[in-house]
Amino acid sequence: MKLFPYGHATHPQWEMAAGLVLAQLRAHMALPEYASAPHLGLLYITDHYANHAQAILAHLSAELPEVTDWAGTVGVGIAANNVEYFDEPALSVMLCDIAPEHYRVFSGVAPLAQAGTTGSHFVPHTALLHADAQTPDVPELIAELAQRTASGYVFGGLAASRRDVVQFALNGDGNMAGQGKASGVFHGGLSGVAFDADVAMVSRVTQGCLPVAKAHTITSADNHVVLTLDNEPALDVLERDLQINLTDTQPAIAKVRATLVGLSAEDDASVKRTGEFDDAVLVRHIIGIDPAREAVAVAQPVDVGMRLTFCQRNAAAARADLTRICAEIREALEPEEMTADLAGALSADTNINPHPARRMAGAIYVSCAGRGGPHFGGPSAEMHIVRRALGDVPLVGFFAGGEIAHQALHGYTGVLTVFTTEA
Repeated sequence: MKLFPYGHATHPQWEMAAGLVLAQLRAHMALPEYASAPHLGLLYITDHYANHAQAILAHLSAELPEVTDWAGTVGVGIAANNVEYFDEPALSVMLCDIAPEHYRVFSGVAPLAQAGTTGSHFVPHTALLHADAQTPDVPELIAELAQRTASGYVFGGLAASRRDVVQFALNGDGNMAGQGKASGVFHGGLSGVAFDADVAMVSRVTQGCLPVAKAHTITSADNHVVLTLDNEPALDVLERDLQINLTDTQPAIAKVRATLVGLSAEDDASVKRTGEFDDAVLVRHIIGIDPAREAVAVAQPVDVGMRLTFCQRNAAAARADLTRICAEIREALEPEEMTADLAGALSADTNINPHPARRMAGAIYVSCAGRGGPHFGGPSAEMHIVRRALGDVPLVGFFAGGEIAHQALHGYTGVLTVFTTEA
């Protein structure tokens, strides 16, 4: 597996942006370290281009006939190596050097077959997943699709758009089994790409919130309503943890609105020694308080025994945690045993392309639409952190209305997945 060609551009006219991206892709494909004839394309567009989705896909397919399969979606922002495009018309493309027998593009009309299904030679191990937030029971559909993979792990995000909400899913000549003459642009449901076990990757979740108090155990609940925490009325615990008094209405409500909850299973540690949430924690909004029952309502059904931690968005914690997961990925991909010369070369590596010893072919980053540069302190600041940690690895992604990792839908997180070359 060679480096994945990629390109990104912004322009008021999509045709001009596509031309700039194609020029970058072709320049990469002419270099010996990049793949020259990849088959799978990942396409992300900002919502400024959403109404032109079909024209963009048709144009790229015609200009890149060697790319037989496409997947992607729309975001209020998109990402590429070292840059974020928010509130401007832009697109990014990465061409993955993965043989067709090792992946399958799927959509609502051509769903992913269950792992081990009789008659199917392809066994999905994991999947890149795009979903429409307006689809009923999206969390349950994500979990169900994860169960169709051998690893139970899927990654991706919810499309985010102020215009048309679109997904790309195109296979071969445009005809995926079950979709007839479908154009490759879909509305609603789930779509993406499944990969078999031969496609090596490393994926991590970074959280963006920091606990404001200790974790509590939910001791009674009614669907979305938390009635008691540690056998105390949940509203009393909220007041104590946030150091507020609800009789002082305005400042108290303002602080509650700035507070979220981190939810985890009964046996999860949920909070690391360094203070950040574990990646199994689901961050959800507080959607109301019930003085009559002294209860707190949250945007997630809860069960007795779950752990709940009141938390707030924290830029410093988000930066530290993103740096941490990038370091974990980099260390996981570097050789366990290195000569002094190789260690020196890696530490001093300033080449535009990743050092071959790092074994990075390309990356996908899906981040919350509420994160990005502004949350991290400046334009493109979030992607600058990734670039400083990983180097100039080919990367595309988007800013989502919810992030997908493991078998769950997250919020205020980033999901970074790196495809690895052969060792």
